[in-house]
Amino acid sequence: MTRYVAFLRAINVGGHVVKMETLRALFVSMRLASVETFIASGNVIFETNTKDIAGLHEKIARSLHKSLGYEVSTFLRTDAEVSAIARYKPFPDEAMASAVTFCVGFLGAPPSAEAERKALGLKTAMDDFHLHGSELYWLSRQRQSESSFSNAVFEKAVGVRATFRGMNTIQRLTTKYPAPEL
Repeated sequence: MTRYVAFLRAINVGGHVVKMETLRALFVSMRLASVETFIASGNVIFETNTKDIAGLHEKIARSLHKSLGYEVSTFLRTDAEVSAIARYKPFPDEAMASAVTFCVGFLGAPPSAEAERKALGLKTAMDDFHLHGSELYWLSRQRQSESSFSNAVFEKAVGVRATFRGMNTIQRLTTKYPAPEL
């Protein structure tokens, strides 16, 4: 069995309130094993034997849409991928020392060269970005609420769906759900 984390967009934000027990029950109804949620912001941990990741992704997104009545963009990562994201160092130590906000955005796939150019073009004196694979790392020298950058700004500028999580959340996930040693 492989353990996955589903990072869900539009859960408990923007008026879309979903109880975690409801979310767990939805994932269990999809015949996924060892289902748990992690904080009330759309992080679902589960295990499956499936090798058809595209089919699994589609199944989850379709089931959530049908059950909740709205589109829930879904981003799947294995526990090993989440561990690698937590360990990755996208910015120099000096920049990290001045960071007030440090988040990672999950994308459905690595962006095109044009989308990457647009994403990195969002950089300001306060906000810096780094793309690595299917993740956009965001470092801000101010609080998230004070930044002109947001998920909506990213999606409008780049034209791809994403969901963002604080790196503290990612670190906590890897502590609670460590990837098995290879």
